[in-house]
Amino acid sequence: MTSYAAAGVDIDAGERAVELMKSKVARSRRPEVVDDASGFAGLFDASALLSYRRPLLTTSTDGVGTKVMLAQILDKHDTIGIDLVGMVVDDLVVCGAEPLFMTDYIACGKVVPERIAEIVGGVAEGCRLAGCALIGGETAEHPGAMGAGEYDLAGAATGVVEADRMLGRDRVREGDVVLALASSGVHSNGYSLVRHIIKLAGLSLEAELAELGRTLGEELLEPTRIYSLDCLELARSIDVHAYAHITGGGLEGNLSRSLPPELDALLDRSSWTPPAVFEVLAGHGKVAQADMDRTFNLGVGMAAIVPADAVDPALALLKERGLPAWVLGEVVPGTGRAHYR
Repeated sequence: MTSYAAAGVDIDAGERAVELMKSKVARSRRPEVVDDASGFAGLFDASALLSYRRPLLTTSTDGVGTKVMLAQILDKHDTIGIDLVGMVVDDLVVCGAEPLFMTDYIACGKVVPERIAEIVGGVAEGCRLAGCALIGGETAEHPGAMGAGEYDLAGAATGVVEADRMLGRDRVREGDVVLALASSGVHSNGYSLVRHIIKLAGLSLEAELAELGRTLGEELLEPTRIYSLDCLELARSIDVHAYAHITGGGLEGNLSRSLPPELDALLDRSSWTPPAVFEVLAGHGKVAQADMDRTFNLGVGMAAIVPADAVDPALALLKERGLPAWVLGEVVPGTGRAHYR
């Protein structure tokens, strides 16, 4: 005779993981969340949308890439969920949408209840920071397909925006100003290159680097900054024309997506100094500037395009909210590209 447990799947561990994460998930609750006694689905009271004239539902899904491998190496699992939320919800906010709720999915080689609870706790904390609810998820044990210490996670979120308040390239005008909103570090893009550099240069994640003021591992696991509440408040307070979430593809690649075909964003590289971690990676990996530009956010995690007369109030609001921001460039006639002067 054999059993599911003998095949490597521990149902009891999965149930314990659910119990451990419940209190953490509760911290992300919104008033619109409705309890489902069966536990098979997450429920959200859509009557909250009745106040909209023409609500547009938005959705986004993503993961955290190979950053998750560093979390496993360092045995630190409580912040990788924050990264997941940042990667998902800040795509929604680009069009001006408010994130409403999110679900997550974790696949692992072996369910370790405490580790799963830490991961989901990070997701719940990210949802709290984003103002959305974590209303459901799934943890799947895949023995044989993944090692006992391996896992991966992904998530999806739903948001809403009023149709006539939707932001984007159609609102952008010549003379607009591009604002940079600071990143918290590498965020969750480019970690395949990061790991290649670490291997190539023989770097240790436990090494204290003077340039960073902490270990390389601590720097690389710094959670992705979540911008949704800041961006929503900025859009409520001033006439924001467009946002761009700076992820894979870098500043030029992502900002170009928020420009109409007849306009360019002319960026000033001298307007900021990228965080030290990018200099460390470029130096140890001998990475060309063009590759750094295409791979990393280089210190700019979100860009906002606003009218020239809105720059001062926008910067003042962001400063008040504790988010470093500065003038990055301007919108000029062109061919729909963001590029440096």
